[in-house]
Amino acid sequence: MKKLALLFIFFLIAGFSWAQQNVVINGKVLNDADDAPLENVNIVNLNNVKGTTSTREGDFAIRATVNDTLYFSYLGFKSIRVRVTNDWLKFGEIKVKMTELGIALEEVVVRPVQLTGYVEVDARIIPIYDNYRYRIAGLGSGYEGGSSQPGAVNKVLNAVFNPADFLYNVFGKRPKQMRKLRQMKEDDNIRNLLQSKFDRETLMAVLQLERVDIDEILNKCSYSSDFIRTANDLQILDAISECYEEYKVLNRDRN
Repeated sequence: MKKLALLFIFFLIAGFSWAQQNVVINGKVLNDADDAPLENVNIVNLNNVKGTTSTREGDFAIRATVNDTLYFSYLGFKSIRVRVTNDWLKFGEIKVKMTELGIALEEVVVRPVQLTGYVEVDARIIPIYDNYRYRIAGLGSGYEGGSSQPGAVNKVLNAVFNPADFLYNVFGKRPKQMRKLRQMKEDDNIRNLLQSKFDRETLMAVLQLERVDIDEILNKCSYSSDFIRTANDLQILDAISECYEEYKVLNRDRN
């Protein structure tokens, strides 16, 4: 009886250790409509912040542990999250099916600047964007204020030192999520993914923020509305990361 108890404890410990292992898992991404393989699907492990893409045959491999969450995104398809289970590690490859979305594109009217060739006239036609960058001594970067925000520096300093401020709550109370900013920047697969995206979906999934929260962070850090509206996801990542690093410097100096 004693031997059986010891054997049970041994298998329990071994199973627990195996479950906690960080191993490479394999899978295949398919179109739910016809089981056709999907190429270049973006897969991000939201826990260890590592990314990869599917091959032409829909195959992918990514490092993960049990209970990690994988985030699948692909243009024209509904993004999904899949939890890694013991069965996945035990039996190997699984099939992940994504559902295609019906996308109705709104009409976009492009109005190019028509130049006349006369400098005096063209100088009045070409739009000018007055998005200024303010700098604080001792910091390596600045804040984009815009012509309507002459107090950009004071705005950010107030955000850092005001416990009730949105920026303080996001950065000060979410250190675990904010540490993922650097991990995302260090992973080439994720950087390549974000460089071609403008929907903020991957950033929202990894940082556990809503789109409105991301916009508000950038607004509090005095980035212009032009930048917030037009930047790709990699530029947004770099901007949030820059703002967070400066927040830590200012907050450390305060303490």
